[in-house]
Amino acid sequence: MTGGAAAAQAFYGRWARLYDWLARYTPGIGGLRDRAAAALDLERGDTVVEMGCGTGANLPYLRERVGPEGTVVGLDYTRGMLARAQRLVDANSWDNVHLVHGDATQTPFCGDIDAVLSTFVSGMLSDPAGEVEEWCDMVGPDGTVVLVDAALSERAIAKPINALFRALTVLSTPPTFKFRYEESMHDKLLERVTDARDALRSRARATHHEEHVLGIVRVTGGRV
Repeated sequence: MTGGAAAAQAFYGRWARLYDWLARYTPGIGGLRDRAAAALDLERGDTVVEMGCGTGANLPYLRERVGPEGTVVGLDYTRGMLARAQRLVDANSWDNVHLVHGDATQTPFCGDIDAVLSTFVSGMLSDPAGEVEEWCDMVGPDGTVVLVDAALSERAIAKPINALFRALTVLSTPPTFKFRYEESMHDKLLERVTDARDALRSRARATHHEEHVLGIVRVTGGRV
C-alpha cells in the first residue's frame, strides 16, 4: 500500500462515524439513494455490486430491490467504514449481503453480475473512464451501471449551495484543512466525474440522467 493510500484509509477510518451520520441523515439523502437504486433497474434475484459502499447506507435500498433471493456485494477499501457496514448487516441478519475489503480500481469479481453502483466514488479515481469501462465489462450485455456523483453546479441560483459544497469538499478530502492546492480540486473533481459519465454513455445503449440539489448531485445510469 502506498503512503497516500494508507493516509486516505486512516483519514476515512477516523471519520467513519461522522460520515455514517451524514450518509443516513442529511436531508434528502434517503430519496437520492432510492433514486439511485431505482436507476439500476434491478429485479428479484439479481446480483448487484456497490463500488465504495462506505458505511453501508445504500445496502438496504439495494437489498429491497433484489429481494432475499438476490445478492448484494459491497466493496470498500477502508476497514473502519466496512466495520460499520458490517454492524448494519449483522443487525438485520442479511445473509445475502456480503462485504469485501478491496480497491474499486482492482475489482476481484467474476461471474454473473447484473449491476454496478458507484456513489460519490468517480471523483476520487485517477482514471475514472477506465474504471467505468471495467465496470461495464463486469456486468456484460444487458447489465446496468449507475454513477452518483457531485460537483459544482453551473446554475446561477446555486451560488450559495456551491459555497457550501466547496467547504464540504475541503473537509472531506485528506489532508483535512488544506485550503490551497496547486490544481483546483473542484476543477479536477468536475473533470473526473464528467469523464466517468462520458465513458458510461459511450458504452451504454440506453441512458438515464437526473440532477438533484440544484444540479450539484447527478445520477447517471446506463444499460450496457
